[in-house]
Amino acid sequence: MFRTSIILKNAREDKDLSIAEVSKKLKISPKYLEAIESENRSAFPSEPYCSLIIKDYANFLGLNGDDIISLFRRDFAVKQNSSPVNSQKFSLTPQTFFIIGLCLTLIIFVSYVVTEYLKYNQAPSLKVNWPEDTSLTLSSKIEISGTTDAEATVRINSDLIIVDQFGSFKKIIALSSPEQKIVVESLSHSGKTSSLEKTYHPK
Repeated sequence: MFRTSIILKNAREDKDLSIAEVSKKLKISPKYLEAIESENRSAFPSEPYCSLIIKDYANFLGLNGDDIISLFRRDFAVKQNSSPVNSQKFSLTPQTFFIIGLCLTLIIFVSYVVTEYLKYNQAPSLKVNWPEDTSLTLSSKIEISGTTDAEATVRINSDLIIVDQFGSFKKIIALSSPEQKIVVESLSHSGKTSSLEKTYHPK
């Protein structure tokens, strides 16, 4: 497949025209014409001036200027894509910021959903402050307190206990047997249960 430079150069030589003659006729600097024919991109004029020169040059040589411009743009795009320097360039455009922002938003949203899912489907936290099992008698009363998730339901020996907004709870229990077992259960909305128990031996 012929390139723009070859087509223009061959057409000029077929008409026995020199670069200087074309330059004089079209009033275009010869350095630009030489750069185009030799594909010296570093010497190309800036756009859109470069495309206008090529179109005028092609029309002057009896070629279809629009077709030559299309061919030139194809050649230019190929060279851009094959250049290792250009392929490494990265520019922060509004589209890039939008894509980055969208990805970050998606990551945050997914992380939140996963966290909430795991939180909903795991057993609630449960901490119980057990009184010391020393010098207790059958007439003693002990306070069982602790903390759990604020949304959880707490039962102590099957009795429903109120949990405040911070997840704290407490209950006074009267010891009534020589071996009294106390079970504290915390139930989450998803049906997961955490349980702690202790047996007291009042004298």
